[in-house]
Amino acid sequence: MRLTRTEAQRKLLHMAAGLFALLLRFMTWRQAALMAIAAFFFNWQALPRLGGRGLWREADHGRGFSLGILLYPLAVLALVLAFHDELWKAAAVWALLAVGDGLAAFLGGVLGGPRLAWNRDKTWAGSLAFVAFGTIAASVLTVWTLRLPLSAWASPRVLAVTLPVALVCALVESMSTTLDDNLTVPLVGAVAIALFSQAEPARLLQDPDVGPRLLLGLAVNGVVAVAARFASLLDTAGAVSTVIIGTAITVGLGLAGLLVMAAFFVLGSAATRLGYARKAALGIAQEEGGARGWRSAWANGGVPALLALLAATAPPELGAVYTLAYAAAVATAAADTCASEVGKARAGATVLLVTRRRVEPGAEGGVSVAGTLAGVAAATLVAASGTLGRLYAWALVPVVAAAGVVGSVAESVLGPVAERRGWLGNHALNAVNTALGAAIAALFLILVQ
Repeated sequence: MRLTRTEAQRKLLHMAAGLFALLLRFMTWRQAALMAIAAFFFNWQALPRLGGRGLWREADHGRGFSLGILLYPLAVLALVLAFHDELWKAAAVWALLAVGDGLAAFLGGVLGGPRLAWNRDKTWAGSLAFVAFGTIAASVLTVWTLRLPLSAWASPRVLAVTLPVALVCALVESMSTTLDDNLTVPLVGAVAIALFSQAEPARLLQDPDVGPRLLLGLAVNGVVAVAARFASLLDTAGAVSTVIIGTAITVGLGLAGLLVMAAFFVLGSAATRLGYARKAALGIAQEEGGARGWRSAWANGGVPALLALLAATAPPELGAVYTLAYAAAVATAAADTCASEVGKARAGATVLLVTRRRVEPGAEGGVSVAGTLAGVAAATLVAASGTLGRLYAWALVPVVAAAGVVGSVAESVLGPVAERRGWLGNHALNAVNTALGAAIAALFLILVQ
């Protein structure tokens, strides 16, 4: 999508506003919050009178204000409040919002080039620009706000935080959604920097067993992926994705962690094949004969793989939290997949959870008794599999299972709204729900420790 003159001007202003992040070095968090509040009122009341209406998009004229332009200072305010004791984190995410997001749209529109497989409206040039320039800007603002030498921006310790956060934010920016980037990028960036700033990559790199785990992961997951491909459980891209995800899990949590994902894979594959002929006749079966693709693999396995690696790089007490969160994320995926597939295979009544309105099996947000019971059973079995490799104690199995069920139910609540308003597609919603299930389990463990 080529950049219009108005959109180019809007993005230039978007990036220029990031210069105010330089002031965080000299401000208290209260002063920074007041600056963000003042910017909000300026954007709301003054900017339109100073020619700012010329930067509005078509939808903005219909509602009488520019949602994105108002969300920007509100996002900065939220970052300042969330990281009031560590303003460098607010500065880093602000840099990603201003420079990364701004240049992704600007250079993506100017340079054009190959389109992303998951969003044909976005280009690789834009996403790479987000990562490259966003990382540099976030790193520079990090050391600037911390009053470190500017040369430290390229240090491994700084880049170990800013680069993965930039990658996550770039992925979010590239998604097809009606949600404004000024909401999604800072929200996800805040969560990501909170996680990655506590990671210690040296722990993993100095682990003498990391090499053997890497080779073991490649071997085991390679064999499983090939077998699954020949059994038509995965397509080629799904098989490759499975190797990457499974190997990351093996590196982070060993075979004990991989066993949890294997439990989900077996249960999910069996549920997908259950009553496949009936589901196919109704037009609600998994496409490609039930073979899962790369989108499904990453939607269900992306968050768990990240948590497994974080568990390996975190201090022991935090590693235990990430480990439980990992299992809960997988349990959520298992509960959602099995509930959906079993519900479609059985002819029981299907209703929307919130409105109780009767819908056809397979409808977004629809739940049934058979599907719900299958989801609970799947989450429980996956949770129990974590004890076989002693990832956690048996006493925590109910926590993991409950988090998985709640995460799955959340999709039934959010799904219809998200689909109708274009917020999230099915795969993105699956990823969000695995993150929600992980967060529930992690919060429980943090509160009881």
